[in-house]
Amino acid sequence: MSGINSTVNQRTNMAGQNRLELLLFGLNDDQEYGINVFKVREVLPCPNLTAIPKQTTALKGLAHIRGETIPVIDLSQAIGGVPVDADDRQNCFLIVSEYNRRVLAFLVRNVDRILPAKWDQVSPPPIETNEKNYLTAVVQYEKGLIEILDVEQVLADLIPVNTDVTSTTITKADRENASKYHILVVDDSSVARTQVKKALESLNIKVTTANNGQAALDVLTQLADKNHKVKDIFLMVISDIEMPEMDGYTLVKKIREDSRLKPLFVILHSSLSGRFNLAMVKRVGADSFIGKFNPDELAEAVVDRINAVEA
Repeated sequence: MSGINSTVNQRTNMAGQNRLELLLFGLNDDQEYGINVFKVREVLPCPNLTAIPKQTTALKGLAHIRGETIPVIDLSQAIGGVPVDADDRQNCFLIVSEYNRRVLAFLVRNVDRILPAKWDQVSPPPIETNEKNYLTAVVQYEKGLIEILDVEQVLADLIPVNTDVTSTTITKADRENASKYHILVVDDSSVARTQVKKALESLNIKVTTANNGQAALDVLTQLADKNHKVKDIFLMVISDIEMPEMDGYTLVKKIREDSRLKPLFVILHSSLSGRFNLAMVKRVGADSFIGKFNPDELAEAVVDRINAVEA
């Protein structure tokens, strides 16, 4: 695993180039799955797990790794497959990852290699698939299709996320004032779009959604082509980073390169490591970065932007 872990640490220079590298892994079937290496801390053979009393879900136990106690999720069981046998530790692995401000470990059957790709080679799942599934994108390569799982959906089902805005700094007057504004939300995860939409709509803000960077750019450029002042239509764009066809970094670069769109205020909103993204926000020209998912933090950022616009 040291080779894979070393490779993971060398990939940060690709961000902003609409490129990604996928760590390929297997579960208890013949399908090959992928996870963005930017979300991977390390890969290691499955250690002894501490059981969680009365736990009947895919949360298999706790692992003590480098001084941290980390929850372990059986990814196969979580998506409805046959559970991975954690007792067979010589034949299963942990992928330690960061998602939505949490450090988690996914129990998988095997880990293969790292596959380079471009986000424009990554396709959304076919429209015929049920929206309530765990597939967020597919990548075609020589052996067939690699499936990228919607881990945010998996986590939302296991550990439901609260979308209520409870911040005491947001007043009734703020909510009334916010009803004049409109935000474009961009995310390839249906559960993430729903979470953000609910949080923003609780402020009475109108929300339009797009499921990837290219779809969002199409919305914006079509408005600009009709001579609309896009910055007067949208208070801001809130965009995920990892998305098929066009990632969030590239979306920001495209916005900044178009004089008609350049004034737009853009927040990158991602489960990727916040420390890493602080540098990338400046590099691509985004205005801010907020880690997923804190409804109060999002709402406060929106109110701050409204106050800045009206100052």
